[in-house]
Amino acid sequence: MATITAANSSLAIAVTNLYPSPQSIQGYATDDAFTSDAVEQAEIVMGVDGHMSAGFIFNPTRMTITIMPDSPSLVIFENWQLAQRTAREVYFCNGTVILPAIGRKYSLQNGVLTSGNPFPANRRTLQPVPFIITWERVIAEDN
Repeated sequence: MATITAANSSLAIAVTNLYPSPQSIQGYATDDAFTSDAVEQAEIVMGVDGHMSAGFIFNPTRMTITIMPDSPSLVIFENWQLAQRTAREVYFCNGTVILPAIGRKYSLQNGVLTSGNPFPANRRTLQPVPFIITWERVIAEDN
């Protein structure tokens, strides 16, 4: 019987000019390892006569990666933020998501780190840290 476990999923990212070989991201938050926003794929307009017109459009995919404050991967994102700030440039990346439970692999192409917290939130315990990468293209494949 197949399962839908997320426990065996994986994410690897290679950041051009910083981490040229893929880095395996580890230490995800319990309920929010990584997710993506829905992507609008059509522009819809209604004419004054009540007829709808539609056209295909391209849009980027926003992906949120949430890691624990003690994750060994936190330094990857901190270094990436620092490098961009220091260079006053964006550093592009590529990545791969593998979901063995459903036999799927996703190729993440031409991404940019667009958002990230500078440090974990300090509450009763240190909180998970979210980062957002915006991808030009995400392509699904059989694993």
